Amino acid sequence: MTTEKPGAVLVVTAHPDDADFSSSGSVAKWVAEGRDVVYVLCTSGDKGSDDPNMTSERLAATREQEQRNAAKVLGLKDVVFLRYPDGGVEDTPEFRGQIVKLIRTHRPEILVTQDPFRWQHRDHRMVGRVALDACFPYARDIFHYPEHLKEGLTTHKVAEVYLIGSPEADTFVDITDYYDIKMKAAHCHVSQIRDPEGFEKRWRERAEESKQKNDGRMTESFKKIAFRV
Repeated sequence: MTTEKPGAVLVVTAHPDDADFSSSGSVAKWVAEGRDVVYVLCTSGDKGSDDPNMTSERLAATREQEQRNAAKVLGLKDVVFLRYPDGGVEDTPEFRGQIVKLIRTHRPEILVTQDPFRWQHRDHRMVGRVALDACFPYARDIFHYPEHLKEGLTTHKVAEVYLIGSPEADTFVDITDYYDIKMKAAHCHVSQIRDPEGFEKRWRERAEESKQKNDGRMTESFKKIAFRV
């Protein structure tokens, strides 16, 4: 008897560390379930520093390596860097086409992205909007980006989108058994942890708060959109 492999997951976020700080417990759980998980980083986070001795080029290279290190911890299938400028992500046909192509290539059951409806970093809002549009209708419909067909890529329907950071969260993934992996992945982003002691304290407080709300379990929360079209 053969067991069908669970569906793939595509995680589309703006910057290195976005997914690991928010969702890597869920990612670790999905990997453990046998799902192929691919990260898509739309920028390399080349502006995310207040160090006057840093350069954008060196920061981008550093943060990409930090993300690769975290990917090894989590067991990801792949990490894709689109390398748009940090703070310069725009809703363009070209960008949308790249996300559509990745959807048609990796054929995810679940796509995880940032909530475009909540005020936050502009890149987060742009990425979430483009990713949602890429799921529906663009990746689904044959006459959008027909050049993909010539490359052997067929259309694909994403079943569910999980929005990160939504104030209207309705889906909670139990990450109790994967919290340590989450923290190991998060700690890979050394350039973004300016106060390691404070970082640890904040995460311990969040973990305790989550356990108090969920009968001793820790969760990550999402707003789920199920496509039935």
